[in-house]
Amino acid sequence: MTASDTRFVLALSCPDQPGIVHAVSGLLAEHGGNITESQQFGDPDTGLFFMRVEVTTAADEDALRSAVAGLAERFSMSWKLDRAGRRMRTLVMVSKSAHCANDLLFRERAGTLPIDIVGVTGNHTTLADLAGFYGKPFTHIPVTADTKPAAEAALLDLVSELDVELVVLARYMQILSPSLSEALRGRAINIHHSFLPSFKGARPYFQAHDRGVKLIGATAHYVTSDLDEGPIIEQEIERVDHTHTPESLTAVGADVERRALARAVRWHAEHRVLLDGHRTIVFK
Repeated sequence: MTASDTRFVLALSCPDQPGIVHAVSGLLAEHGGNITESQQFGDPDTGLFFMRVEVTTAADEDALRSAVAGLAERFSMSWKLDRAGRRMRTLVMVSKSAHCANDLLFRERAGTLPIDIVGVTGNHTTLADLAGFYGKPFTHIPVTADTKPAAEAALLDLVSELDVELVVLARYMQILSPSLSEALRGRAINIHHSFLPSFKGARPYFQAHDRGVKLIGATAHYVTSDLDEGPIIEQEIERVDHTHTPESLTAVGADVERRALARAVRWHAEHRVLLDGHRTIVFK
């Protein structure tokens, strides 16, 4: 890689057919590209082909985009081209629990997540000081049954104003409306414990303790209008036993949630997650 080279990541999906890899690699070669990483998968169930390529090239970005657009039309591709390692503009949504938000903020500051957290918003002010500690602006958008439409409109205004690319619900304890879920489709990630639907409502870890569960898990997924049923990006588990108290189960659960969410955010920001209907393809 020379000083004039730029590293790009190209992620694409299209109906599976012969010649896709040849066409993509050929196009990149025509633009002086050196492929440094390539992963692909053909889904026999949906008939779709998925590919993620990292390439270094001195080619002009606009020229490269134009060439990929032409190829995409030929193969009916959905695609994204981005500069590899570019920090994705991210809005973190919170309520009162701090563990997931604090973890994301710390990882961003440490440089271990390729995101730029441009703001924190909450339906409570509980975590305003946490946002301030990390130097992030905090926006309070209270939500009640009567104000929900206006609150969601304010959130979308904030997303537009801050040029947000990714929204992370870091234990944000409000259900998004179908219209808001659709507006954020493919760019909003949620995290929840894996006890659903068995242990609904308040104090799920206390309910789990009462039932003597042996596994604690968490699921990170894209937000859709189907509550907690969006395409799964990552899941994490931890074994527990009879010696755990409800409080220690809660602590274990918080750690599991942090790990699953951080990986999901990383993979999304690195364009490693491609939608395959109600599932995801994740190129790790």
